[in-house]
Amino acid sequence: MNANDGAAAAPDGPARAGTEPDGDGPARSARLRSALASGWAAGPPRGPSRPEFWRSPLRGPWLTAVFGIVLLFGITILFVTGLLSYAAYEPDLAAVNDQTPGKGWLGFYLFSWPTSPYWLYRVTQGVHVTLGVVLVPVLLAKLWSVIPKLFVWPPVRSAAEALERLSLLLLVGGAGFEFVTGLLNVQLHYIFPGSFYTLHFYGAWVFIGAFAVHVVLRLKRAVRALRAGPRQPAPDSEEAAGLVSPHPAAPTLSRRGALGMVGLGSLALFVVTAGQSLGGWWRRTALLAPHGQEPGSGPNGFQINKTAASVGIRPSDIGPAWRLTVRGAGRQIDVTYAQLLDLPQNEALLPIACVEGWSTADQRWSGVRLTDLAALVGLGTHTPHVLVESVQRGGSFSSVVLSDGQVRDARSLLAVRVNGAVLSRDHGHPARVIVPGAPGVHNTKWVTRLTFGEPS
Repeated sequence: MNANDGAAAAPDGPARAGTEPDGDGPARSARLRSALASGWAAGPPRGPSRPEFWRSPLRGPWLTAVFGIVLLFGITILFVTGLLSYAAYEPDLAAVNDQTPGKGWLGFYLFSWPTSPYWLYRVTQGVHVTLGVVLVPVLLAKLWSVIPKLFVWPPVRSAAEALERLSLLLLVGGAGFEFVTGLLNVQLHYIFPGSFYTLHFYGAWVFIGAFAVHVVLRLKRAVRALRAGPRQPAPDSEEAAGLVSPHPAAPTLSRRGALGMVGLGSLALFVVTAGQSLGGWWRRTALLAPHGQEPGSGPNGFQINKTAASVGIRPSDIGPAWRLTVRGAGRQIDVTYAQLLDLPQNEALLPIACVEGWSTADQRWSGVRLTDLAALVGLGTHTPHVLVESVQRGGSFSSVVLSDGQVRDARSLLAVRVNGAVLSRDHGHPARVIVPGAPGVHNTKWVTRLTFGEPS
């Protein structure tokens, strides 16, 4: 019987449309497998799947390893400082603090964010944002150096290789997602759907999982490539790892020159970004930061994240009729602005630091300690946590819960003045919270109610 016998009409006549003769299913599967095997044996199709398509003489295991080691240390620091930033929001205190509901065991490491040193959040978030921007040229160079590996033929040879390819998809996609959303957040440009905090948080865990798998699989090879130095191995050797072109073009730049070019790109980004965190004269160099320049001059001439107009603050909300309501221990008291000024006033030198990476220098705040306000409703030295509410009508973080440790710090104030002047409308007049070490959005402006100790 020849190979076509199985395709002849069955004894009962030709098969009706939409049916298959007995035994034809396995035969078709066999033919499909045979065709796939023949296609793979014939070699990759024309285009990027062919090694000769990639002709750069720079690509090789040494250059890729250098970029990879830089990213290994840089991304590890990014991840750790990102986790610290999330902890600083005290998400376990209350739902109003938690921008990532359903985090489950991903919040295993959370701890009560300290108030000392008072500059802690300013440093950790400044490092997180600045390093993230600085690593962009390195990340792009690393992706460029390994792009032939994304088109290898055949795409998958085994189950283990399929898992590795999946981890690469999550690694490359996760890196792009995290860097892009982070950069958009720095520029206050929220074009993505949903909350930045939720997307960035879950995206970070997906990315770091794929990153850890990649490190385990490739670290030994990267170390060997670094030890071997910048010489190029033979294109078809195992040492080449599929990165060396079999037909390279004439070089126009050395591999060390390529490293220098990427390094200069990172240095340039550092110069135009870091000033937003360093403050002082350096702020003038922060050309990529949305708050790189001082908004006016005078005692209130320092950075803001949201204006009174942007969150719907009306003159009547903060005018003579404004009252501060203090609740706790089953009592409530309403305080006028004049009465607030008559209470004992204290001072604290504190900066404001925001998730976008910008921060101010230390400003001289004056106002009433939160513990003194708690005492108005009979709460003593063991002051509990407090729910702070603002009169703002739009935007996020119109309320926040501060921990008992934050409330009890003598530098935690309901401020009414800054640098000797009355707070401007955009800085929170008539009163705003200022807490050492807290993210800027937790220093609530236009405060109208403080509720101590009750479930939030």
